[in-house]
Amino acid sequence: MIIISYDISDDKMRTNFSKMLKSNGAIRLQFSVYEVRNTKRIINNLMSKIEAYAKHFTADDSVILFDIEAEKPTKYGNAIHRDQDVVYF
Repeated sequence: MIIISYDISDDKMRTNFSKMLKSNGAIRLQFSVYEVRNTKRIINNLMSKIEAYAKHFTADDSVILFDIEAEKPTKYGNAIHRDQDVVYF
């Protein structure tokens, strides 16, 4: 699992970056923080796409990837509910 945090100044690029993350299986935790739980191959593919975006960043933009080794990170508040299964019949 990886956590992606970003701060991108350009509105259009930030929107496109967010859409790219969502289309590649990222789940939004906060406005500019996403969680990705997927296979290593998918995560590597996503990282390649992020590198392609990084070529167009300005000095004010940043993306940070946190590789989470632990099976379950510690969560508090609303983040706790994201891991609970929801079943509808």
